[in-house]
Amino acid sequence: MKMNGSTANLNQELYSGLTIEGKWNKKTYTLIRKLGEGVTGTVYLARSLDGNVALKLGMDQMSIAQEVNVLKQFSKVQGKILGPCLFDVDDHETRVISIPFYAMEYIQGVNFVTFMKNRGSEWLFVLTVQLLNRLEDFHQAGWVFGDLKPDNIIVTSDEASVRLLDVGGTTKLGRAVKEYTEYYDRGYWGRGSRKAEPSYDLFSVAMMMIDCAYPEQIKKGKGDGLSQLKRMVSQSPLLKPFKDIIVKALTGEFETAGEMRNALKGERISRKRKPTIRDKEVSRNQYKKVRNHHKKKARLTDLLFILAFVLLLFILYLSISLF
Repeated sequence: MKMNGSTANLNQELYSGLTIEGKWNKKTYTLIRKLGEGVTGTVYLARSLDGNVALKLGMDQMSIAQEVNVLKQFSKVQGKILGPCLFDVDDHETRVISIPFYAMEYIQGVNFVTFMKNRGSEWLFVLTVQLLNRLEDFHQAGWVFGDLKPDNIIVTSDEASVRLLDVGGTTKLGRAVKEYTEYYDRGYWGRGSRKAEPSYDLFSVAMMMIDCAYPEQIKKGKGDGLSQLKRMVSQSPLLKPFKDIIVKALTGEFETAGEMRNALKGERISRKRKPTIRDKEVSRNQYKKVRNHHKKKARLTDLLFILAFVLLLFILYLSISLF
């Protein structure tokens, strides 16, 4: 009898090079490499007759069905891309188990933190604003993303645009978040419940911003987790321009993604860069160059005037001599 099993059982059945055939739609997919793994299943990059796709395979029919329903609902939101495009839904049967799966759009790029490597505060501002725009659309559609982490946020290779991946943790507003990663979960840091509300996602956004400054995640220390996070933010030059906003997101002071986005934009506008010693030195040198240029120009003008005057006197002398 074929039945659902664990993720471990699933991974025993899957490997690169395996061809998956749908029981009902008869479409085939050849697994290329694993892209990620979560509570509800494993995602592979796969090759199909229509090109490369991301293939999500799971063991729990109910979980896969819920994710498919989420992607279908997102596709109904006019003019907005809230998740990967859904292409196919089917089951793959082996001699032992039946594996439900769905094929979705494969988005090329790198995750949020990887993209930020060796980039500065301006890029962090741009990407975070894009991410908050996506989340605002999610929340207005009645959902919380839930399992928000760098691996589920991709920055596309072509346009450096932020896209959301893997809707396995997506939860209806008001319910308990069904899937999360401890490091990005406010409950783990003692900063609130796991109720699906916008502020839950915004805590994760703040943690991802911290990730960009500290790619090697630190372990939560004993005592107050918030004090530890505040200290990390204060010590980072990358995060310094956004310090107050990150702390507000960590403490749940933003009620919507739009509110946090507007705070970021307002901070950017109001922030006036003070001149550094280097700036002052450059300005001083520029002033000296301009002053010397004007002096040379004035000397040249005086010389030309004297030459013209001497030439005029010479012409007058010749005129008098001839007459």
